[in-house]
Amino acid sequence: MPGENLSRDEARERAALLSVDGYDVSLDVRSAVGDSRGERTFRSVTTIRFRCNEPGAASFADLIAPSVTSVSLNGRDLDPGEVFDGSRILLEDLAAENELVVDAQCAYSRTGEGLHRFVDPEDGEVYLYTQYEPADSRRVFANFEQPDLKAPFRFEVRAPEEWTVWSNGVGERADGVWRFAETKPISTYITCVVAGPYHYVTDSYTRDLGDGTTLEIPLGALCRKGLAPHFDADDVFLITKQGLDFFHEHFDYPYPFGKYDQAFVPEYNLGAMENPGLVTFREEYIFRGKVTRLSYESRANVILHEMAHMWFGDLVTMEWWDDLWLKESFADFMGSFSLVGATRFTQGWITFANRRKAWAYRADQLPSTHPITADIRDLQDAKLNFDGITYAKGASVLKQLVAYVGQDAFLEGARRYFKRHAYGNTRLGDLLSVLGETSGRDMGAWARSWLQTAGVNSLTPQVLLDAQGRIAELAVVQEAPESHPELRPHRVAIGLYRREEGALVRYARTEADVDGPRTVVPDLVGEAAPELVLVNDDDLTYCKIRFDETSLETLHTHLGDIADPLARALCWSALWNLTRDALLPARDFIALVLRFAGRESDIGVLQMLHAWAESALVHYVAPPLRATGARLLAEGAERELYAAEPGGEHQLAWARFFAQTAEDQGGFELLQGLLDGTSVIEGLDVDQELRWMFLEPLVAHGYADEKALEAELARDDTASGKRHQVRCLAARPSAAVKAQAWALVVESEDLSNALVEATIAGFAQPSQRELLAPYAQKYFAAIERVWSERSIQIAMTVVKGLYPYLQDSPQTLVETDVWLAAHDGAPPALRRLVLEAWDDLARGLRGQACDARAEEHH
Repeated sequence: MPGENLSRDEARERAALLSVDGYDVSLDVRSAVGDSRGERTFRSVTTIRFRCNEPGAASFADLIAPSVTSVSLNGRDLDPGEVFDGSRILLEDLAAENELVVDAQCAYSRTGEGLHRFVDPEDGEVYLYTQYEPADSRRVFANFEQPDLKAPFRFEVRAPEEWTVWSNGVGERADGVWRFAETKPISTYITCVVAGPYHYVTDSYTRDLGDGTTLEIPLGALCRKGLAPHFDADDVFLITKQGLDFFHEHFDYPYPFGKYDQAFVPEYNLGAMENPGLVTFREEYIFRGKVTRLSYESRANVILHEMAHMWFGDLVTMEWWDDLWLKESFADFMGSFSLVGATRFTQGWITFANRRKAWAYRADQLPSTHPITADIRDLQDAKLNFDGITYAKGASVLKQLVAYVGQDAFLEGARRYFKRHAYGNTRLGDLLSVLGETSGRDMGAWARSWLQTAGVNSLTPQVLLDAQGRIAELAVVQEAPESHPELRPHRVAIGLYRREEGALVRYARTEADVDGPRTVVPDLVGEAAPELVLVNDDDLTYCKIRFDETSLETLHTHLGDIADPLARALCWSALWNLTRDALLPARDFIALVLRFAGRESDIGVLQMLHAWAESALVHYVAPPLRATGARLLAEGAERELYAAEPGGEHQLAWARFFAQTAEDQGGFELLQGLLDGTSVIEGLDVDQELRWMFLEPLVAHGYADEKALEAELARDDTASGKRHQVRCLAARPSAAVKAQAWALVVESEDLSNALVEATIAGFAQPSQRELLAPYAQKYFAAIERVWSERSIQIAMTVVKGLYPYLQDSPQTLVETDVWLAAHDGAPPALRRLVLEAWDDLARGLRGQACDARAEEHH
């Protein structure tokens, strides 16, 4: 039988045949501690009660395990050697009602897939947690691993004496065994176990429901003991309660999963996971040093995103991964919607416009772009579809939908959807039908345009003035790329701006439905001539904003004068899209950042501008101009660092950016001085996280060595410190270092997922292009083997992270083409990643050509 990669057809066939009544899962993780000889495994005993509507038929259960001790079906012992092939258990001659018992030895994970085992270098303590989506629960217990075979689960866990264990339900320990309350019917991928000597803080939430009863939800938050001093659980609980209030107000369906624990865990591959009753997060959301407001806002957004999933994803779940967007788009939209509606982060839509949409715009212009409702043939496809389309474009389109049908109709649709499909599975049509009912609009046409086609449109204003200098006609031109020629209906706001008392302010606004190639907007006729026309003002639709010539000239001189922070963020985003599309020379974008970023009040926008400026320099500036661009950015960053308010978050952001851009002896001496205390910038606290940030460029440019890193690790001998040290070690500018880093990641499996990521991050330094040149050919020689031998998570990290994007010449594009042509039969998921990397590089080269032409023009 085919192995691990379950296909949609197989899942459909199995769902038509079986229904599951319940699971009892017993795990013994006492083997996680102490010495181990050979591979460390844990015992997993699973009992599944299920029905088959064609007695006599055959099917299979899923399990990935080093060995199976015994299998029994309806009291009949089966020979594991005959029925288990490493990933599936063959089940023949099923009865109408069945009981399957599987006793297996399962492996602990070091890649964050399945039951991950982490040893804290600081104190030697062992921590465990599970992570499954889309299909890794079968690494921990035997099951039917597909979202539409839901069932109640009862877990019991034997663990070391001094540990605490958590699962989806409330747990109690008796006779050395943790037993957990049976769950509601849920999918396998959202079951969860967390175990170890975690630091645990509790609180509770109560709410009076409309029917006179009171809902009580016990709250908990946990992290490693080593992070306890930094853990601001109070803020986590505050956002949690604000979210629970907000969702109960709007969803009219009481939280159905009992308790609400939130676990911050080490070496986590994702941001977070919506396991009902036990949400897991990456522990980097616990801040060891000073961070900006953006970090707290991002954490709050993730807490709320996962909470929205309790209803959208956990209570009602997609049938198969084609409709992954049903839950992710909704949670991504709800994350920002509730952030703005319920928390102190009332500017959340600015971050959404600037950050989330940037992710979507990039993904939607890759050759691998796909409709929001994707065609997911199998689990490898599914793994790659946790992308900017499924999350951020989907959320942007839902934001557009709210503008189209109205917020009340949208939320009433959600309420009906939860009540109608509670504990069930759905497809796109189920959501569209309730939205059609509540809005009275034709959802089919909207879905065809927005959900079932790929690509992003650009909207450009055309302004004709009359003899008096007033608007005679204002039209919006809509364009689509040749590869995805679909034009869509857009509900947009159009804003007209002019300077008043030194500020660029909006003096007229209208909303219009843009459809087809050119839409005339009559409402603005007769208005005074604008200095800036913003065609997606208030960010209602999902599009690339373009400018007419007058508007573009205004932005070059007065971008910093735009008074409204959302309008300013939209203009920055549009200018970055122009740069990526080779319509604005990268040097001009960098000049805009140098001219106006110091005046940017929104810290999230500022940090995005820093990332974009760095990206412009590395990928889009013509190579002969790089040195000049680097010098200008470093000088600008240092100037703003000294000018920023002492002790403020803007100062911190500029300090980080200065470390990223430092490129000459003076810059390195300042960084070294800040590290050893001989230089002081008023208000700048060089805490441990900032120390590592300053060290990396010093190491990469040969100003600090291995001894300095050893000394730093001694100061910060923690799991976080170890990750930083590994990154910095790989950043050293020597051929031997690069060879060693390459071997550790590509040739060996010694490193955990977190240390693979850290090594790759250090390996690829833009200042070391020549040193990295030999690795282009090695990359193409290695990736197919890496894909077949390593876990998909590690393989994705390696294939994406080690692509030779710094060898930015047409030659690398040719080498990529040659690989693609020679590997036509390679797994589609691997080809997709290589093709995306090719496309990013080709885009960078077009940008460099645009920049070079501008240089000739100058």
